[in-house]
Amino acid sequence: MPVALVTGGTSGIGAQFARTLAGQGYDLVLVARDTGRLRTSAAELAGRHGVTAHPLPADLSTPAGRALVAERLSAEPVDMLVNNAGLGVADGFDAAPMDLLQHQLDVNVTAVLRLTHAALGGMLARGRGDVVNVSSMAAFIPGYETTYSASKSWVTSFSEGLAAETRGRGVRVMALCPGWTRTELHQRAGVRAAGPAFLWLTAARVVEEGLADLRRGKVVSVPGRRYRALMTVLDLAPRGVARVLGRHVRRRRT
Repeated sequence: MPVALVTGGTSGIGAQFARTLAGQGYDLVLVARDTGRLRTSAAELAGRHGVTAHPLPADLSTPAGRALVAERLSAEPVDMLVNNAGLGVADGFDAAPMDLLQHQLDVNVTAVLRLTHAALGGMLARGRGDVVNVSSMAAFIPGYETTYSASKSWVTSFSEGLAAETRGRGVRVMALCPGWTRTELHQRAGVRAAGPAFLWLTAARVVEEGLADLRRGKVVSVPGRRYRALMTVLDLAPRGVARVLGRHVRRRRT
């Protein structure tokens, strides 16, 4: 059976990736901080789908946690890596504690960098493999949340560059850039979930469309017709339009 490693695999988009991939016959390695929840999720997936689901407790904000997962990826290559773990910060840049901002950067950027590097060697050696880096529409809207948008912009740019670098070598790399999705991210960040109902996506839709785009060879996946239309506007409009949109959306969030 193919093997997928999913970070942040016990909630939100990560949990949906785990369910969907298990249903497609993937054995799983699930990474999260909450050991109890992680083991419960792994047992449920194994029992329901008849796959192997291995819990790997790790805090990706720490060097030790990142090293643990990277060592697992190097020692036992996987067929798919889903870098889903991520977090936002409710406060503005000037009000947020520096330690919290660094924590966000370590999870959203450093973990993606190190885990992708650890997984890629085995994929290239075998001539096959998939890397899905969960980014965000915020990557294209500076000011939505200053540090979060910047970190997701890095994830998207990194994925595009790596996709170009590995083209023709059997490895697919994709940035998945959902808009507002009903997950625990807002609650954990202390952010009020605002915005019109028609713009909200489910995790199931995000994962379904993302995996379909991966199979089609897309490098950047934007689930939802309305968000794809917004991307077309942002691509054509001057950069300042995105900044104004970011300020407007942020006012609605706070």
